[in-house]
Amino acid sequence: MRPRDADLIDGLTPKQLQVLRHIAAFHGSQCYSPTIAELASQLSLSRSTVFEHLAELQRKSLLSTCPGRARSLRLTPQGRRLLRNTQAQASDDEETPRTGLPLLGQVAAGLPVEAVENRDTLSLASCFGMGDGLFALQVRGDSMIEENIRPGDYVICRRAETAQNGQLVVALVNEGQATLKRFYREQDRARLQPANSSYTPIYSDDCRINAVVVGLLRKL
Repeated sequence: MRPRDADLIDGLTPKQLQVLRHIAAFHGSQCYSPTIAELASQLSLSRSTVFEHLAELQRKSLLSTCPGRARSLRLTPQGRRLLRNTQAQASDDEETPRTGLPLLGQVAAGLPVEAVENRDTLSLASCFGMGDGLFALQVRGDSMIEENIRPGDYVICRRAETAQNGQLVVALVNEGQATLKRFYREQDRARLQPANSSYTPIYSDDCRINAVVVGLLRKL
């Protein structure tokens, strides 16, 4: 742990660290930031107390926000690093088991092939890599059903602020609401294209790319 990070951890109150962790967890699961009201409700604190904690976290350069924009709370790189360090510190005395499924080889979906066992391990890390930018979201709704993305599936996402035309993205529209769609740039606006004829495209002149989808997981 860097000396500066250790100083920051020592300088945080337990509640400030709890607020920081809650914002990170909320953003990871919902793909947008919580409001002050949601933080107050989840942490059983008053709004004024939450506001004071947020101001202190911003003063310590652990949290950033865009004034006048809803759901814009974000951990800074320093804040994300501090959370990683606190998690590592808590697990120093714990043995971390190797996670993943045994990968024994290949199976034919066409003509049968000889069965040859090859011991290996399959995990999300081996498929997509790891890092702060990688996370998963569970799909709700059927707007992408014609691309075989079904309710209950999990999309593997990599954080990004830009996307190329035609990429599958998680985008924020309507003051912070997240949606999974194909992204297309059209002159002075963005088109978020569903893959279901029952839905119409979403057009937005304030579309923010949050992540690009890199994979899909499904339970059969």
